[in-house]
Amino acid sequence: MEASAFVTGFGLGFSLILAIGAQNAFVLRQGLRRRHVLAVVLTCAVSDAILISAGVAGFGYLTQSAPWIVPLMRWLGAAFLVVYGGLAFRSAWAGTTGLQAEGGEGQSLWAAVLTCLALTWLNPHVYLDTVVLIGSIASQYNGARLAFGAGAVLASFTFFLSLGYGARLLGPLFARPVAWRFLDVLIGCVMWSIALSLILKG
Repeated sequence: MEASAFVTGFGLGFSLILAIGAQNAFVLRQGLRRRHVLAVVLTCAVSDAILISAGVAGFGYLTQSAPWIVPLMRWLGAAFLVVYGGLAFRSAWAGTTGLQAEGGEGQSLWAAVLTCLALTWLNPHVYLDTVVLIGSIASQYNGARLAFGAGAVLASFTFFLSLGYGARLLGPLFARPVAWRFLDVLIGCVMWSIALSLILKG
């Protein structure tokens, strides 16, 4: 039972974070630039672990007892994504990001971690996927909830470590500034599309 719950939790957790989103796009960009990769990866994975643990422990009812939390996170998240997407478009227009692909001057460690935290904790979808969805499914595994949650947490660590450190395999491609411009445009589009969906839901 526990082994089955662990595998199910891993599969569900991995599938939920597989889609390209604001958080994943940021991790990919940091991985390509090889700047603060471990700190960014651990920030994402530990944040997911906290939220998944909260969901498995049964704290999903908080969104019902304090319904104002969801719309607040929605509007804060939308505002942040609009700004961050604009910065990505500006970077694509300037066309200088490619020069920083493997170091050099760039975002500081704390700035990278704070950006990652904002992309994670200000995204309402994160709460729906981890606290609500994973939490509700975990409740179906009475004696194996911890195994289910552990599988979901491991999936998060596996995914972000693979994304952050696997991105360097694309290094030769992103040695060209035009590739970075394309990535920045893609990131900007992802950020603004997510922001638009949050605004429309408001």
